[in-house]
Amino acid sequence: MTEETPVRRGPRAVFGFIAIGLSAGLLSGLFGVGGGTVIVPLLVLMMRFDQRLAAGTSLAAIVPTAAVGVISYALSGSVAWIPALILAAAAVVGAQIGTRLLPRIPQWVLLWLFAGFIAVVIVSLFVIVPSRDASLELTVVTVLALIGIGLFTGLLAGLIGVGGGVIIVPALMLGMGTSDLIAKGTSLLMMIPTALSGTIGNLRHRNVDLAAAAMIGVSACTMTALGAWIATMIDPLLGNILFAVYLVVIGTQMAIKALRATPRRG
Repeated sequence: MTEETPVRRGPRAVFGFIAIGLSAGLLSGLFGVGGGTVIVPLLVLMMRFDQRLAAGTSLAAIVPTAAVGVISYALSGSVAWIPALILAAAAVVGAQIGTRLLPRIPQWVLLWLFAGFIAVVIVSLFVIVPSRDASLELTVVTVLALIGIGLFTGLLAGLIGVGGGVIIVPALMLGMGTSDLIAKGTSLLMMIPTALSGTIGNLRHRNVDLAAAAMIGVSACTMTALGAWIATMIDPLLGNILFAVYLVVIGTQMAIKALRATPRRG
């Protein structure tokens, strides 16, 4: 935590961390995302964290949140265990590539590319509605596809700090025909080793507020199972619509950042 923006540990701060965790936990279970797209901006806006500390704290909070989500989806048989491990291993490699490419690619280019990717996904969600009975079978083709998806996810994570379920869930549903529930459960499992690895690195650089992460993570766990239960109860088309609304919010944030970062001519 920076000395310039200290975070108070009074009741208001505790209430803020809990509120952030509850919001992130519900979205994590419902959409199969880690919740970082909610946690990071709220920590910056509400709790006055700097961007780096917010990202590190969010990553640590995701570990217990994703674990509870995985258990919830596993109880209904909606987790593809081996594909999740393949995705996680590839994502770790992709993140290393992304961090090395980061100094060579303008940030505004990356932001526009990601915003464009989100737009394509949103349109696809209304064109393709996955079957609840569809499964993910391992073949040479699907393994190669999983490696490619994992590398791409890790690459974006290393370049702009965004990845996880926002990419994995639509890629599995739309690109590989997986059911929406299996895509969400697999996405959450894939996040656990990835988030653990990132948290260890962030701890070394003191980019994690462990007390805040614990409060956010524990409160998020109380809502993750509810979100996962809601996901099993709603129609796949309605799930796609809700996920599209979520992606619109994320895509808008990325577009605003891209506009601010794009060099002005003249």
